[in-house]
Amino acid sequence: MRDADRTRPRKPGQRGKPAPAPRRFDRAPPRQRGERNRAREDVAILYGWHTVEAALANPNRRIRALYATENAAKRLAEAGLDKHLMPQIVRPDEIARRLGPDAVHNGLLAEADPLDAPDLSDLPAEGIVLVLDQITDPHNVGAILRSAAAFGVKALVTTARHSPEATGVLAKSASGALDHVPIVTVQNLARGLNALRERGFLLVGLDSEGEADLAATPLRGPLALVLGAEGKGLRQLTRETCDRTARLDLPGTIKSLNVSNAAALALYVASTRLKP
Repeated sequence: MRDADRTRPRKPGQRGKPAPAPRRFDRAPPRQRGERNRAREDVAILYGWHTVEAALANPNRRIRALYATENAAKRLAEAGLDKHLMPQIVRPDEIARRLGPDAVHNGLLAEADPLDAPDLSDLPAEGIVLVLDQITDPHNVGAILRSAAAFGVKALVTTARHSPEATGVLAKSASGALDHVPIVTVQNLARGLNALRERGFLLVGLDSEGEADLAATPLRGPLALVLGAEGKGLRQLTRETCDRTARLDLPGTIKSLNVSNAAALALYVASTRLKP
């Protein structure tokens, strides 16, 4: 049946064009059994209202296909986000089937091109950048991106290996920040840190055994805050490459935080300290 014929019958007394009937995906998005097991590595899977909204509003993001439930499509229209790409109407269970039962998709799913990754040399030598040392959990990286966007971080620097893809769970956890904070990928983190130093960045590694509390550590801009993975922390070479290490002194009985919470607290302390 042609798409033009796939409409619901008009109800008695209803005027105007009938609403299109929900349909199955014309081209199934890749299943997500793991961020690195996508069927097509060149496609970013974005779902959830804030994630898809930010992607649609980003002129640098090319959306290949947009799927929405009837309610979500109506919300897109009310927000003026359907001007350049009309969504294909699908049932909620169709999106859930593609993403898994635990995905909170808000009736929206998009297939998009990944954003171009800037080069380290393209970063402005100002403000704060975050550097991630083998943080692999997409929920944590997404939450870190969200905090980075909230604090005006200039970029997030990570490695090509031992880091999650900028899609799916990471994008949803970032709640739209993926389209606001550039992600710079380097092959070797130590060399990347040295390149930042050459551009004038002060390199401060966050470590539970750091030299001093971050709130008492001399800071200046441009600043690179370096975070390690939960449990392992900073690798030895990463720690040795930093100009100094700092810890987050906490007043309560629990002295450690989830890495995404630690990133948010460190950004608050650093941005407050760097205010003119």
